[in-house]
Amino acid sequence: MGCFSCFDGTQKEQRKEEERQASAEARARAAEAAQRRKEQFDKSAAGRAAQAQLQQMDKQSANINKGEPVLKWQMT
Repeated sequence: MGCFSCFDGTQKEQRKEEERQASAEARARAAEAAQRRKEQFDKSAAGRAAQAQLQQMDKQSANINKGEPVLKWQMT
């Protein structure tokens, strides 16, 4: 068995490389699917409503604090 250890090591390396490639392909497919889902959501009514809500929140947060301290207190 000791004579063939170099062959076994080569097979392990090939198997690891194949697994790395398969993993990279799976990640790429998952990223593409996520991008498609995001595009579909952005086109949907819920996506447009969410985008409008985020824009409204940004406008409100820009107007709330105009350099004034958030917490005001007095010592008496």
